[in-house]
Amino acid sequence: LRGEWGPVLYLYECWASDPLLRHRGSSGGVVSALAAYAVESGTAVGALQVRASRTDPLRNETVLNRNRAEITEATGSRYSPASPCERLDLVETAEGPCVVVGKPCDIAGAVRAAAQRPQLAENIAVPLAFFCAGPPAPNAPRQVIRGLGIDPGAVSRLDFRGDGWPGRFRVETAQGQQASTSYADSWGQLTKHRQWRCLICPDHTGEFADLAIGDPWYRSVSDDEGGRSLVVVRTERGRRLLESAIRAGAVEGTVVAMDKLPASQPSLEATRGAVWGRVLSMRVLGMPVPHFWGMPSFRLWWKLPWRAKVTSTLGTARRIQQRGLRQDEFDVNGVLR
Repeated sequence: LRGEWGPVLYLYECWASDPLLRHRGSSGGVVSALAAYAVESGTAVGALQVRASRTDPLRNETVLNRNRAEITEATGSRYSPASPCERLDLVETAEGPCVVVGKPCDIAGAVRAAAQRPQLAENIAVPLAFFCAGPPAPNAPRQVIRGLGIDPGAVSRLDFRGDGWPGRFRVETAQGQQASTSYADSWGQLTKHRQWRCLICPDHTGEFADLAIGDPWYRSVSDDEGGRSLVVVRTERGRRLLESAIRAGAVEGTVVAMDKLPASQPSLEATRGAVWGRVLSMRVLGMPVPHFWGMPSFRLWWKLPWRAKVTSTLGTARRIQQRGLRQDEFDVNGVLR
């Protein structure tokens, strides 16, 4: 690995030893298993996580979970906007260290905030990130639900995946009506509605986390197979937590070859290359652009096929014009009005 994947000390393939966490988790339940182990072992007093909102199951809320039951309840992917950093105050004022779970951008924000706030830095025990291809806009799940013949306003429970690997997109209403579709089908629909800011993000694998977890898509997965996760060990603090959890029997797994990482997430490598072209187009059009340090992307753009190079530059310029991105048309959540 030449730096395109951030710092990597070791690469593991793991799964939760707790059958419930493994089954409910999106890919092996490792994030939940590590969070629960950290709390139960005394490494942390809580885990800052996102769960389905208690008042609107299509939306998310951030909570500081204090025990295994609460952590288990929050298990599973939430493919809709979430903001763990809005409740970093829960970590900062906690009576001890906490695990912080989030998307790569959430973890980057938490790390930057901790650099300015000593008590927050002291109370972040371990930042855990999960691989992210960009969460869809808020209306995306509603469109998938309507396609299943369900009124989004009637939904009482929404699971984006889980209860098996990779699981299914499932909805249930208070009246007991149920519907589902495959993970692949729902993800294909949801990704059509990714927010622009996610399309110009180069970090999809949690480079600022101690541990980053994602699906090991380097091979095909059978329907009845138990979930597994790739675990990217980025720091010594992360290594200590993972190896301690394995010794204690909270997590099972082993070290795997580094080439499993790019083989599992080839689209993320290509996406990082495309980001370089997209940002270039924005700069040429006179738009404000983000600046990234220590995140090689030009060489990944250069590796793209010519068609992908053109799409990332000229295609981006066309989309900017079509979507009116040069105008002040965004709401406070960064969503195009």
